[in-house]
Amino acid sequence: MTVDDHPLLREGIAAVIEGQDELQLVAEASTGEEAIERYREHRPDLTLMDLQMPGIGGIAAIEAIRAEFPDARILVLTTYRGDVQALRAFRAGAQGYLLKSELRKEMLSTIRQIMDGKRRVPEEIAHEMAGHANDDELTPRETQVLTRVAMGEANRDVAVSLGIAEETVKAHMKSILAKLAANDRTHAVAIALRRGIIEP
Repeated sequence: MTVDDHPLLREGIAAVIEGQDELQLVAEASTGEEAIERYREHRPDLTLMDLQMPGIGGIAAIEAIRAEFPDARILVLTTYRGDVQALRAFRAGAQGYLLKSELRKEMLSTIRQIMDGKRRVPEEIAHEMAGHANDDELTPRETQVLTRVAMGEANRDVAVSLGIAEETVKAHMKSILAKLAANDRTHAVAIALRRGIIEP
């Protein structure tokens, strides 16, 4: 089953799979909600899942499918190169992570690897994940604060948006800068976007 909100990408994947004797496309979905419904209907051996979709995103869809079907095999297809998004996907239950830029070269071999019970992570992302393995993760509140900062809000605005004191926002920012080894707010936002801690 393929899950992606871009019809052209789904068509491209379908065309590649059609040419393989041992593979068959049984269902398509364009949202996380549809993915969960189609999975229940078709029980595919493997699901190719995009992360960024309207409504329920890919990670929430993976969690929902795996909660109901613990043996579900899911391969994430994404443009995100960030280690944090990859980590979230694996924690949600994905077995593989493939960048859309690698689709043409790597998709079929990756599908076969996962069907053989192996995992797959692109080398550059695995390297990034290893490099940050001992980092302290941002708390959900720190992620909220940084997301508001990325939207251009000053500390006072962030405090109002989140219903917390301005001093609390400053304390969160201090912690964020330390955890991300960032020089300032702009640098922290750039790091968080690159690593997939916050979404653009």
